Amino acid sequence: MATDPTPDAPGLCFGSVAEAYDRGRPGYPREAVAWLTGEQPLAVLELGAGTGKLTEHLVALGHDVHATDPDPRMLDRLGTRLSELRVSQTAAEEIPAADATYDLVIAADADQWFDSERALPEIARVLKRGGTFAIVRNVRDERIPWVRRLGNLIGHHTLGEGIGDAVESSPYFGPAEDASFKQWQVIERSSVQDLARSLPDIACLDRTGQESKVREVLAFYDDFGRGMDGMQLPWVTECFRAVVGIQPKTIRQDPAPAGTPGAESDAEPAAGPGPAFVGEDTVPVALAPAVEPPADDDSGMLLIDFR
Repeated sequence: MATDPTPDAPGLCFGSVAEAYDRGRPGYPREAVAWLTGEQPLAVLELGAGTGKLTEHLVALGHDVHATDPDPRMLDRLGTRLSELRVSQTAAEEIPAADATYDLVIAADADQWFDSERALPEIARVLKRGGTFAIVRNVRDERIPWVRRLGNLIGHHTLGEGIGDAVESSPYFGPAEDASFKQWQVIERSSVQDLARSLPDIACLDRTGQESKVREVLAFYDDFGRGMDGMQLPWVTECFRAVVGIQPKTIRQDPAPAGTPGAESDAEPAAGPGPAFVGEDTVPVALAPAVEPPADDDSGMLLIDFR
């Protein structure tokens, strides 16, 4: 059984709020996932899969997915969503897979927690020749006044931030492509609490601090919300992809005594039926519907606060 993560490790505070994360975070538009992956079935490694909001789309589009996350509590929650899925508890900085294993490595709202100096060569290593590293992020559209006020309470989002700059300046990847997609999340009094609890500025607080922040968010919702009808929270789904250029090889084998001839080798791993992964498991689940934008995409109307 996977061990619990170090409590104060970066990005590992979400496991304690995994259920709220699953209920409160928006999903990803299907067309965004299709843009990231293309039309052909791929061997996909997902890093920081969390509770599976992106994973479900990857599976539904016919890809062979191996989902990973450093937090076993998030993987447990993912196991309630998707059946017969290979999962592993691992981080982006040390991927226990053979060189040139995957067509696509993808991360959804997880890249901010990567140590890019260590993660990018690992990602390049496990990609096949011509393979792609892709990132997708949901960012609240804070051009809208009430969304910006909400950000004052739960932390601000900035369009265009993330690991993209590090990838573009990395020697391992070629020129990057990007695209963005709009979506709206219906939130009401219950789900706005889950959303707040799932965000890093609140999830990483102690319990007292979390509850204090959630009370502030509820007061804001009661002032601006629409009761039973809820509110439409606008998001921009940012997508980024880059093809691997240089593929470093890693030396990964059983330890040998120092000075032993052949202790380090660049030999290719033996072929096998699929990705060789440490800690691989199978988890037992129905697809959740994607959040689709309203039929009338009148974003200009959303720029006005209705009180």
